[in-house]
Amino acid sequence: MPLRNLTYREVTRRLGKLGFRLYRQGKGSHELWVRDSDGQVIPVPHHSGESIRKGTVRAIIRETGVSVEEFMDL
Repeated sequence: MPLRNLTYREVTRRLGKLGFRLYRQGKGSHELWVRDSDGQVIPVPHHSGESIRKGTVRAIIRETGVSVEEFMDL
């Protein structure tokens, strides 16, 4: 599946499947998601009604350590 804009819900659902959980509110409209197994923290924008742009989704995927294909197939 090719990379595309995703909603906040789609991104966080996939992060949950990778073992991440909501850690705390970050600056402004961002949230910090953490993976307890290794302490990896990823900021995720939470703008109501807007999708997260492809470049931002790609950056989130890069920080998770999985490939784009693996992330999109979750």
